[in-house]
Amino acid sequence: MTDWIRVIIRFIVSALVLIVVSWLSPGFVVRGGFVGALIAAVVIAVLGYIVEALLGERVSPRGRGIVSFITAAVVIYVAQFIIPNLLSVNLLGALIAAFIIGLIDAVVPTVLR
Repeated sequence: MTDWIRVIIRFIVSALVLIVVSWLSPGFVVRGGFVGALIAAVVIAVLGYIVEALLGERVSPRGRGIVSFITAAVVIYVAQFIIPNLLSVNLLGALIAAFIIGLIDAVVPTVLR
């Protein structure tokens, strides 16, 4: 499988996860349907990449520790300021979303290994 196809599959799965999280988590709303979720997935991935580049691998969501959990919640919370028309998150919603995303990622990884 080519790298581009892997990237596309990763973002499609991530968008679907965000839609599921939007249904399950109070205080976490993705607007714009699948396209809105896809844009939110890209923004969250870019923010996560920037944070990981600045702070190191320890804060990566793949780290699966409390630091990575809090970092994921902060990244989700900050993403709403970049795309306010597509994503609305309160602090509790960001924490719940980070937890649900972590659980889903443990079962259906959004990063192809």
